[in-house]
Amino acid sequence: QVQLVESGGGLVQPGGSLTLSCATSGFTFYDYAMAWVRQAPGKGREWVADTTTTGGTTRYAPSLRGRFTISRDNDKKMLYLQMDNLRPEDTAVYYCVKLEGPAITSPPPYDRWGPGTQVTVSS
Repeated sequence: QVQLVESGGGLVQPGGSLTLSCATSGFTFYDYAMAWVRQAPGKGREWVADTTTTGGTTRYAPSLRGRFTISRDNDKKMLYLQMDNLRPEDTAVYYCVKLEGPAITSPPPYDRWGPGTQVTVSS
């Protein structure tokens, strides 16, 4: 079955960096677009970024462009999110999400979710 497992979260000071990873299994990774979604305390889920099957096209939430970078390694079946210059408002649970197919559309067609990894930005 489809499995998505995030890792790399933790506590970081403002201005710091983290790289989240998502290990996937149970599906043909290179056939599917992928996304990162986050949920801050007391708020709804917020789309962060997504990428097409080859990583050739990426999209970002406008407020995050320039600080976050989504990437994937199809050989390793891994999805990544590099987060730089982190701010307290980036504190959230970050989810790795498999989309329904190879395309990225609006709204993103979420299919399967990982359990999430907590990112806390605080001094």
